Amino acid sequence: MLTYGKVMTTNLGLLTSAAAKWDAMAGELKKVETRYGETVQKITMGDDTWSGVSAGVARTKFTATRYEYSAAQSQAKAVASLLRGAHEQLTDLKKKLESARDDAIAAGMTVSEVGHVAFDYSKLTAAERSAYHHDPDGQATIRTAVTKWQKHIDDRVKAVSEADTHIKDALQAAVIDSNRDALGKGADETLTGFNNYAEGDLAKAKKHEPADIKTKPDAWEVTGPGVGASASGPKYGKEASAKAYADLFHITAKGEEEYGRLKLSGIEDIYGGARATANAGISDKGIVGKAEASAGIRFLEEGRAEYGHVGGYGRVEAFGGAEAGVSAKATKEEVTVGAKAFAGGKISGGGGAEVAGIGVGLTGEGWAGPGAEASFGWRKEDGAWKISGKAGLSPGFGGAVGLEITIDPDKFGKAKDAVVDEIGSWFD
Repeated sequence: MLTYGKVMTTNLGLLTSAAAKWDAMAGELKKVETRYGETVQKITMGDDTWSGVSAGVARTKFTATRYEYSAAQSQAKAVASLLRGAHEQLTDLKKKLESARDDAIAAGMTVSEVGHVAFDYSKLTAAERSAYHHDPDGQATIRTAVTKWQKHIDDRVKAVSEADTHIKDALQAAVIDSNRDALGKGADETLTGFNNYAEGDLAKAKKHEPADIKTKPDAWEVTGPGVGASASGPKYGKEASAKAYADLFHITAKGEEEYGRLKLSGIEDIYGGARATANAGISDKGIVGKAEASAGIRFLEEGRAEYGHVGGYGRVEAFGGAEAGVSAKATKEEVTVGAKAFAGGKISGGGGAEVAGIGVGLTGEGWAGPGAEASFGWRKEDGAWKISGKAGLSPGFGGAVGLEITIDPDKFGKAKDAVVDEIGSWFD
């Protein structure tokens, strides 16, 4: 939040100077665009100058480049307009703060360079100061007046601070490609280019929302060492379970960023220790039977990117140690079966893509050590249905392959609605 001193001493005239330079930049970009169209792009426009597949590709690329020159002008003009609007708004709010300060002084207060309000005893005679000091009611009246004027000053500073935040958000939004002409809708061939539809009216520029420009810092979580065990017998509607663990360490880091409709996220996880778990039971939810044990070190790193209804991910995993397990589950939200046994080291890589809530992913693993694994089934996770299968074999050296299909009804529904809206806009 801005301070009183910062507001009162900032030279707001620099905003109009900057706006003039952004307007000049737009003018220079117009000259470059014109030259580009008359020279470089021109060679792909005539039927007798260049033909073939390369000409078609060049025509698309050159048109896209000229589009960026034009979009850069729109963006520069919008930034200039926002800066002029910022000057007008901040100048008005600064005058109101100055007026509040003058009113406070006229009411018998002092206002310091940092905005601290106090009663001005220097305007009183010696007898008046003595009377105030010895009059409890008089002192209470002064405290009330000081508090009132301090709040009045603080409210004016807060108004400037809120306007400053709005201006910052508007400027940030103006320089992020809206991609309204991308993905086959127009000549825009890049998702991170200039914003041809930048909003230059500060009054229309919406205030910051988390989905517009958001950065979630990396969150590190470190636990261990630790040991423990627990067990519970079967109860009505609940499973019997047993667990024992000896964790040496567990380190997890997560990060997430959003730039308009583009969302990037990642996770890194490292674990070292030994664990053993077992679950079994029959309830109204279904039948569950599972037992597994492992000891060693695991590493996972995954990155994801999503843009609207399209996304993709990549994952790398490594394991060194021994593991064994068997499982079977049949409930309303999961039907899976699997078994595995392995000792040695393995490394795996995988990736996949998702369109309109339907995703397909593949994994491949290399094993050094004896082992075998097989699993298949489907389950509901975070509202999405996942169908997966995996098989692997290694007498000494070998590996495994896996397939995963994801169907997210919620994302599919939203994508379908977006397509319907888009088709409707064509008719409009």
